[in-house]
Amino acid sequence: MKRYALILALVMALAAGFGCAKKTTSEPGYDDGLTPEMRAAIQQITDARVYFAFDKFDIKPEYKEMLKTKADLLKKYSSIRVRIEGNCDERGTQEYNLALGERRARASYEYLVTLGVNPSQLEMISYGKENPAVQGNNEASWSKNRRDDFRVVAH
Repeated sequence: MKRYALILALVMALAAGFGCAKKTTSEPGYDDGLTPEMRAAIQQITDARVYFAFDKFDIKPEYKEMLKTKADLLKKYSSIRVRIEGNCDERGTQEYNLALGERRARASYEYLVTLGVNPSQLEMISYGKENPAVQGNNEASWSKNRRDDFRVVAH
């Protein structure tokens, strides 16, 4: 029994040692190679979302300036690649919402391309209703779930 306890203690000590050796972005001194300007650009690209009306996928006028800012940053930092994630509220079938989420992601994609973003910097995915930002069964919740998110996948 003592032998098993000793072996278990050694295995746990080794596992802890290996786990502690990894650096994460939250550790002081971690260098991801990004300049402060590029880090700020990535933050601007990912922070703002595009929201959609119920059962719609057209870009509302109030989001066009925000998308122009994203486009300007993507043109300036051509190494940044972004995934546009189309989302829906919980109403409708899974198949319908996957298709609607795709149309929403494509609307932002096409708008960014018309603003001069290289299409190779962009990719799209639809999560349909599978990735809600807010839980709830009311219009306030649903309106926050009908959106495009922007995730930097490479820089």
